[in-house]
Amino acid sequence: MCGIFGLVAGVDSGLTFKDTRTIVDRLFVLSETRGKESSGIAVKNFPLGEIGVFKTSLPASALVRTKEYRGFFKKSLDGCFSGETQLCHPFSLIAHARLVTNGSQENNFNNQPVNKSGAVAVHNGIIVNVDQLWSRHREFQREYEVDTEILIELLCACLRCGATIPQAAYEAFQMIEGAASVGMLFDDRPVLLLITNTGSLYYIHSAGKNVLIFSSERYILESLITTAHLPQLLGPCTVKWVRPNEGRMIDETTAALESFSIHANQRDGRGCTHAILQPPLQIKDRSRALPSRVQILSSSSADPSLLEYNIEEINRLKRCSRCLLPETFPFIIYDKDGICNYCRNYQPQVILGLEELKTLVSRYRKTTGEPDCLVTFSGGRDSSFGLHLAARELDLTPIAYTYDWGMVTDLARRNQARLCGKLGIEHILVSADINRKRANIRKNVEAWLKSPSLGTVPLFMAGDKQYFYYANKLKKINRIDLVILCENPLEKTDFKAGFCGIAPTFGGAHIYTMSAAKKLQMVGFYGRQYLNNPAYLNQSLIDTVGAFASYYFIPHEYLNIYKYVRWEEKTVERTLIGEYKWEISPDTQTTWRIGDGTAPFYNYIYSTISGFSEIDTFRSNQIREGMLSREEAMQAVNEENKPRFESIKWYLDTIGLEFNSTIRRINSFPKLYRNK
Repeated sequence: MCGIFGLVAGVDSGLTFKDTRTIVDRLFVLSETRGKESSGIAVKNFPLGEIGVFKTSLPASALVRTKEYRGFFKKSLDGCFSGETQLCHPFSLIAHARLVTNGSQENNFNNQPVNKSGAVAVHNGIIVNVDQLWSRHREFQREYEVDTEILIELLCACLRCGATIPQAAYEAFQMIEGAASVGMLFDDRPVLLLITNTGSLYYIHSAGKNVLIFSSERYILESLITTAHLPQLLGPCTVKWVRPNEGRMIDETTAALESFSIHANQRDGRGCTHAILQPPLQIKDRSRALPSRVQILSSSSADPSLLEYNIEEINRLKRCSRCLLPETFPFIIYDKDGICNYCRNYQPQVILGLEELKTLVSRYRKTTGEPDCLVTFSGGRDSSFGLHLAARELDLTPIAYTYDWGMVTDLARRNQARLCGKLGIEHILVSADINRKRANIRKNVEAWLKSPSLGTVPLFMAGDKQYFYYANKLKKINRIDLVILCENPLEKTDFKAGFCGIAPTFGGAHIYTMSAAKKLQMVGFYGRQYLNNPAYLNQSLIDTVGAFASYYFIPHEYLNIYKYVRWEEKTVERTLIGEYKWEISPDTQTTWRIGDGTAPFYNYIYSTISGFSEIDTFRSNQIREGMLSREEAMQAVNEENKPRFESIKWYLDTIGLEFNSTIRRINSFPKLYRNK
């Protein structure tokens, strides 16, 4: 998720102050793809006898341009260099580009690096049992909201009891649930600790130059090698991987490296050869308040009673006698038996089978244990189960990939951490400029509210379509040939194109596989909407065009796992909840779409105006596949189409729209089912 990195420069490294500044600034910028909501750095300076910390709620690329940061960086390395030339005393540093999960970035104590109990740490991941751990360990005093704090407390408590660093790391990681890749500095030990339970740590070690550089991603370090000219500075540079449930101890005076394991059956009990510093270094937070870009509205007066659910009127609609699709569904036609054309033209799934899938993926599997596939991972139930299948059933070593465009909920992130932590899977999260993305959504929702059309509702979701682009990019830069898509084949939503006046293509696997003529028809529809409603001509336009290109025109050469493994709701839920303690949302009984922050809002629009939503189409496909009876599906639809107040409120707060006025405006639009 977040981007962490760091540097150890031992004696005789040959680095200059300028070299160091170039490397660190470049690492900040490269790591920003993993989180743009805050950033920070901690520098351990032995001559000064301190660990200086500087952090703020600015993205990394903005931080490195501030005079406050530049001043801190120079001061924090005071005495380590002879002037600004050759290094004369060792130092180490850790840094962070944050994607906010636990604890708002507006409270700088929640930003990273986190200082507690004589240690300073940067943490990539989420500890999902953080509240339970605080309740269990009353001897610790909680000061912050961020989950990193409890990990530091657990590890340092073990050290105080006489454990070695590997033993303390083992004990701490046995207690946490979730994902954690950590870089940690100590005030009393000349050691940088690296440890991960997911494998999201890579490093370059130049033993001859006494330098070690680490980062969250292989690609970040490979880019650094090229752009910072590291071979000229350090000699040959090879990127190495810290595998899941492994750690490294780096001597900060020489950059000497020691590996250890925290596998439950390979507990490492070796002694620690590093001297205890007396007196310990002082930890000083030298952060300065810098302007934040965060724009979150709190609708404290939001009225849940405004949310309509006109179930009696909706249930009077004529529906297909086989499925649930109502007469308001675009291009629907019923035959003399009351069966709709979507049922008549439905082609049942042909499941190719797990054995055929195993044979297919065997050519991609790497015997070295290196990552051999990329799994698109939203944190929803389908992608979570797909990741489980890839790791457990197919014996692959996946990299899980998420594109966070500002609508991935904290619940989804916690579920992602649960799976990646337990399975030991590296998770690459590409973070968009979330503030800008959310502003784009707000602009398009505001434009839509001025002149509503059900055909343009997908503009609210345009910002997420670049995930195809980044999937292709990550495949290339990680030298992976297999991308696994976990797309539920029952979730086809022809009605979204139907509301644009585009007739369905029966039998098509995806909307993005529509013919060139229909793609042009789609462009024409949106062009007319933009001309009729100039409010759509806003800052989001470039992003929307990019989304359209990513969705309809770039290659989609992915293996859909559910073409080979039959998707069964009960099996998926039983596995995720039973094996991974998968979390469900408190405001709905379904496990579907609970990690998608935008779905409750747009489905409210569809249901309120047209009398159906994505849920109706999904349950109808289950009927066609013989997974549900019509009565069971109808009962599910009536329950699951109920407005989700907390989720809708979160969505509107997050994009900066006032809840009451927005819902009143939606409710005022003509209802399609009142014309029937």
